[in-house]
Amino acid sequence: YGSEHITYEQFDINVRRLASALIETGIKKGDTVSVMAPNIPAFLEANFAVPMAGAVLNALNIRLDSRAIAFNLDHGECDLLLTDTGFSETIEEALKLSSRNPLVVDIQDSNIPEGERLGLDYSDFVSRGDPKFAWNPPEDEWDALALNYTSGTTGDPKGVVLSHRGAYLNSLGNLIAWQMTGKPIYLWTLPMFHCNGWCFPWSIAALGGTQVCLRGVNPI
Repeated sequence: YGSEHITYEQFDINVRRLASALIETGIKKGDTVSVMAPNIPAFLEANFAVPMAGAVLNALNIRLDSRAIAFNLDHGECDLLLTDTGFSETIEEALKLSSRNPLVVDIQDSNIPEGERLGLDYSDFVSRGDPKFAWNPPEDEWDALALNYTSGTTGDPKGVVLSHRGAYLNSLGNLIAWQMTGKPIYLWTLPMFHCNGWCFPWSIAALGGTQVCLRGVNPI
């Protein structure tokens, strides 16, 4: 990501710490952790850490307005919100409109100017976690892994639940359909919030591939 390079060894530590920190702060099985962020490393970490903690990952569409975001927070019963400071204005208004009162953790991307802080600092939050956190796989493969919503173009957004089994099968299905070989290089232009990036966060990791994060795509 830019000049930042993260090995899978370090990524594993980051993910275990985040999962551990989520649990230490009170997140338990079935709780909803929402993420409002572009395709940055912290979002990639959340794709692994939230399920690792037994929680449900709710990736928010960064293109929606505060009213739609508030609806998703309410309907998805958000318990903790990881949010990039680049969207602090939208999130601040959404939290005012929402009936939920989630713990807010701010992600400050070093590639953008300092944004308004609404809660805890992400780096400080993750540093609380155990780098050797011993996580357990889901008790039931049909347990919810993620909660995704439509964009709400014809009314309120509609929610769809993705199970651990579904994510696993789709992740490996990507490898077969795309005939991927070991250690591919994947450029993140598809939003990670869209259908969990079609499960490519997990697909590429399964082959030990390089994931090139990209905050945004600007037309020439």
